[in-house]
Amino acid sequence: MKAKLLLPLLAFVSFTSSAMTLTSHDIHEGQLMASTYAYNGFGCTGDNQSPQLNWSGAPKGTKSFAITAFDPDAPTAGSGWWHWQVINIPATTHTLSRDQSGHIKGATELTNDYGVKGFGGVCPPANGKMHRYQFTVWALPDAKLAIPANASQALVGYMLNAKSLAHARLTATYVNK
Repeated sequence: MKAKLLLPLLAFVSFTSSAMTLTSHDIHEGQLMASTYAYNGFGCTGDNQSPQLNWSGAPKGTKSFAITAFDPDAPTAGSGWWHWQVINIPATTHTLSRDQSGHIKGATELTNDYGVKGFGGVCPPANGKMHRYQFTVWALPDAKLAIPANASQALVGYMLNAKSLAHARLTATYVNK
């Protein structure tokens, strides 16, 4: 009897819920990234290319997107490491090509923790410990996010969490041996 009542409810939920998703041809959930996406500096030798990203399922009312790349495992006394923060991506954009950092039409790329604007590739300490890299796309209700030009990465993260209509995350990994 309970199963007969539950099945129609599950069918309703699966057809009416739409979750935002983030995928990539270049990086995959829980998988190691190639050195193509590693920083070239700070003891790392990579190509410093931003990965290709696709997203879908943004909720109604989305007027722009933001993308962040964050390493929560960085040895920074708990503050992690911001590799990329891009805001004001037009709502009509749903994909970024590989190495598109610096060329995202209509968007604003902020200063990362390396001290430069744009994507700063992965570069954990050379101790063989795996780090997670969280790529997140944020659906926002504003066409332009009101962020000061000299905003800290923490302030940007706070504003994204406060304003977000929805978000999707893809977590890849990297080891510097």
